[in-house]
Amino acid sequence: MSFETAFYILEWTIRIGALAIVPARRTPAATRGWLLLIFFLPVPGLLLFLAIGRPRFPAWRIERFRALMPLFDSLAARMEEAHPGRPAGGEATAALARHLGRMPAVGGNGIELIEDYDGTIDRLVADIDEARHHVRLVVYIFANDRTGRRVIAALARAVLRGVACQVLLDPVGSHHWRHGTIRELTAVGVDVREALPFRLLRGRTRRDMRNHRKLFVIDGLIGYTGSQNIVDRDFRPGIVNRELVARVTGPVVAEMEMLVRADWYLETVTMPAEDVYIPAATGGRHAQILPSGAEYPLEGFETLLVWQIHQARRRVVLTTPYFIPDEDVLGAMRTAVARGVTVELIISAAVDQRLVNLAQCSYYSDLMRAGVCVHLFRGELLHAKNVSVDGTLAILGSSNVDLRSFQLNDEVSLLLFDDASVADVERVQQGYLAGSDRLTRERWNRRPALRKLAENIARLLSPLL
Repeated sequence: MSFETAFYILEWTIRIGALAIVPARRTPAATRGWLLLIFFLPVPGLLLFLAIGRPRFPAWRIERFRALMPLFDSLAARMEEAHPGRPAGGEATAALARHLGRMPAVGGNGIELIEDYDGTIDRLVADIDEARHHVRLVVYIFANDRTGRRVIAALARAVLRGVACQVLLDPVGSHHWRHGTIRELTAVGVDVREALPFRLLRGRTRRDMRNHRKLFVIDGLIGYTGSQNIVDRDFRPGIVNRELVARVTGPVVAEMEMLVRADWYLETVTMPAEDVYIPAATGGRHAQILPSGAEYPLEGFETLLVWQIHQARRRVVLTTPYFIPDEDVLGAMRTAVARGVTVELIISAAVDQRLVNLAQCSYYSDLMRAGVCVHLFRGELLHAKNVSVDGTLAILGSSNVDLRSFQLNDEVSLLLFDDASVADVERVQQGYLAGSDRLTRERWNRRPALRKLAENIARLLSPLL
């Protein structure tokens, strides 16, 4: 048999095999994308599929995650006993989020929203300088640039006071600075580990399944979450990031502490002996932590988002830097508009990921045709991720509205139920709208034909991005 004949048989074997294997446990969009790639490029497509085509963790990691469930449930029971009651008007939402992420909604919290990028670092450094027991940071990007070294210096001072400091950073998100950051943190006595490291021998972790969370917890009393990493705001040439972070106090910090401990356990199999401390009330805000990731049986953030859009009666405002939705999200947005709901999508005009942006732009025409208002934020890269619905619910955190955040990444969202907290998020979003230009169908349809072609090709690949 000649080489050409053998290779021809191999290609068709791969194609036929893909028809049997690829559709299993995948969305129709992901199935179409993989089959298209494999049918056109069988051998490269197969190699790529073997590398990143199976969105699940190895068995040993799944078992570790299952071992954590009693701890989540025990904390939830203690929190519901210590802070009974659910947010008025948000009971169904809180119950769904409780089912998805195993964390309850609790009152008695203090919530401060911070838009000032350097101001967030200032507050974090000040809180670390006041730490007495432990500091635990989980972050996607931790750079050893000017901003990162400010945090490293604060951690070094804390270690000298006898404070236990742990940092869990993502090696892919932090890859430009990874070795330097780990070296500098280790040198000052910080226990630093990599989240989801790539292992060849013991059940590999896909390089595109990442821990994308930003969670900083100090003494179990103060927590930070949102979209901001520990890196200079202009770390990409020509791009300046704009973020939104919540500084949190009160009982809900216990949920943040539990999640940070869980992430640490998944990488180290170590867990503090003492139970998670539940802080006393510090304010009147109702809040809830919703974790999501490939370990969970349902896509937590997406499931809640789709349901909330379907429940909306007046207005939905969605802010995200990356928008590559699936049919569930698109269908919910179209249906909401058809019911008379105002749906506003705020996306940054600045571009930091060209292929993702092309795929994202391919949805604008359909959205505007359905009546969704698309706004392009001017100037900075609007990297903040937040949602408001009908003045009754606000969500902020690390999750984008894209397939990666829905299905692959470990993410965290902070749900806010009380009028004051929701109004705070809506004020921030109003500022985004004031700094944006509304996209019109007439303007959008004038873009070059080659641009439209590139968008369509990128859209075909979007399930793989």
